[in-house]
Formats: sequence, structure tokens, C-alpha cells
Amino acid sequence: MAGIYVHIPFCKKKCIYCDFFSVGASPENVEAYADLIIKEYEARREELGGEAVRTVYFGGGTPSLMSPRSLARILGSFRDMESVGEVTLEVNPDDVTPDFVRDIREAGINRVSMGVQSFDDAELRFLMRRHDARGAEMAVDCLRNGGIENVSIDLIYGIPGQTVASWERSLRKAIGMGLPHLSSYCLTYEEGTLLTRKRDKGEFEPLTDEECVAMYDCLASEMRKAGYEHYEISNFALPGFRSRHNSAYWNFTPYLGLGASAHSFDGRCRRYNPSSLRGYRERIEQDGVACEIEQESVNELYNEWVMTRLRTSDGMSLNDLQSRFGEEKRSYAEKAAASYLRAGDLKKEADVLSLTDRGVMVSDAVFRDLFIV
Repeated sequence: MAGIYVHIPFCKKKCIYCDFFSVGASPENVEAYADLIIKEYEARREELGGEAVRTVYFGGGTPSLMSPRSLARILGSFRDMESVGEVTLEVNPDDVTPDFVRDIREAGINRVSMGVQSFDDAELRFLMRRHDARGAEMAVDCLRNGGIENVSIDLIYGIPGQTVASWERSLRKAIGMGLPHLSSYCLTYEEGTLLTRKRDKGEFEPLTDEECVAMYDCLASEMRKAGYEHYEISNFALPGFRSRHNSAYWNFTPYLGLGASAHSFDGRCRRYNPSSLRGYRERIEQDGVACEIEQESVNELYNEWVMTRLRTSDGMSLNDLQSRFGEEKRSYAEKAAASYLRAGDLKKEADVLSLTDRGVMVSDAVFRDLFIV
């Protein structure tokens, strides 16, 4: 099996915390971009090795700025799609209308991931989001009324001014809506973002690590009580609603990344498209291919596999590790994990290592000590 990721880099307005590649949107640029995606796919589809495409994910940027007609054209150009089971579109709440929902369903979209980030209007204003809390609720209702039940939302914790109480209210709002999937991330201060510049100027006081840990504890507790599977550090799903596309990333399933700034992985090497719309367009128009290839070493592949597997509730099978990377690396991982097993940060069932709730809080240290540098 394989997946396809399509990066749509256009945004009406950049959020204060965002460091993903994005550019301003104009209708002409957005629609012409679909032709570039189709041309790139035709030039690179052999990289999938004939594997059937099971999932497609439109990420961004703001993919909901692309017309459903263009989304349908892109999907219609993909071959080996007979058995595809999940086609996800990232959307902003303020782009969701009844006509939009009808049209994306007809285009082939059957799952939506929506960037809500908070159900508190003051927190949304701080993040410079284009919607308010009521608008997010209305967008969820609109999607469901239009026949799209598989809806995931993103929420952010660690927002300056946020409290455990306000965070809990956002969580309970999401849970009360019966959403099948939720992704939640701690606000991070990435180099070059407006958020980081404002922090460095002293315009606000960041939350402490202790406050963020308390919010993560609240997140895990509330979602578990509501019956959600905590299947990856940042992801929660009702039974049967795990993200198939993202789960494939964590299993080292090959995927083809199309569009400016998109990444691809075939199980051995990674390919990177330029983070420049002009550079991407010029290279695709010239020969259909814009990517640079990075052949990863065995140690780099081992490190990535350890991290992705330990991020999931399924954990890391030592037998699988040995079959992929050899007995020596299995022995290395077991020795490095021993202190974390004794401390209760890792647990072991049969041949599988996985993080405990306590271990999630120190996961970066666990990963670092199991890595080979």
C-alpha cells in the first residue's frame, strides 16, 4: 500500500505560530497550481512502485482555498486509486459552507481535518485565527449536515493567557460534539514566526513547562474518560476512526509528496520539493520533477523508526526492529531502554516497548537516548 500527500501552500492570512511554507492566495494562482500537481504526479508516479494508493491527504497552507473542481481534477488524475479508503482535506472553519461541503463530497473527499485550535475567542484572537468559537461549531454542524461524518479537529494548548480551566472547557466542547478524532499540540516557538518575535520582545509571558504538562495531563485524562483511544502522542480517536494516512507515516509506509515544500519517502530515501512556489513551478514546468533526493543512512532510518514507533500506542516491536536493522541494533535499543523501564517511563509487553503516561512527558529524552548518533 502507499499514500499521496498534496501540499496546498496558499493562505489568506498566516497564523502567528505557523512555520509551514505558505504564500498569499489569488484565485488564478490557486487554480493553476492544480495543473502543476497533476504534471508532477505523472512524472513521479513510478516512485510508488505500483503499490495501490490507499490514502490521499491534502494539507497546507489552507487546502480549502482550492476549488472543489480543482480538487476533483487532481484526484481524477491519480491512478491505482480503486482501493483508496481515506481522502482527507484540511479546512479552515470560515471556508465551510453547505455548497462547499456538497462539492468536496462530490469531488471525492470523505474526511475533513479542521484547524479549530481553541473554543475560546480570546485565545483565537491571540493566535490570529480567522474564525471565532461559534464559527467553528457551525462549521462542524455544516460538515455533518452535508454528509461528512469523519471530522477531525486540531486544538492547541500552552497558549499565553490560557489556563487549565479554559483548556478543559475547549476539550469538553470538542468531546460534547462527539467528534470522532482530535489532534492536539502544545504551542511551539519556531524560529522566524511572529509568535517568537513577539515573545522575544517581551509582549507576552509564555506558559511554564509545568502549566503545559498539567494541560497535557488534562487532555489525556479527559479523552480517555470519553472513550477515545490515545493512539499516538498527539492523536485521539474513537474506535475505528484513527487517521489511516498518518498511521501509515508511523509504519514507514511509502508515500509520494506532491507540491511546493512536500516531502516523500519510499522506505529508503527521502525526497524534498523546494519551499518556493516560483522555484517549484519553474522546475515542474521544465521537466515535471522538482525534488532533491536524500539517501538516508541505516542509522538515520533506525532513529526515525524508533521515534515514530514509540510515539504510537502500538509501540516498538523489538523483533521487528531486529528484522529491519539487525541483532546489534536490537541489543543497543534494549540496553538504552533499560533505565527507562526501571523508572516507569517505558513498559514492555512480550517484545514490544511503549511509552507510559509518565514517559510521554520525557519522550524527547527517551528518543534521544535510544538514537544512534
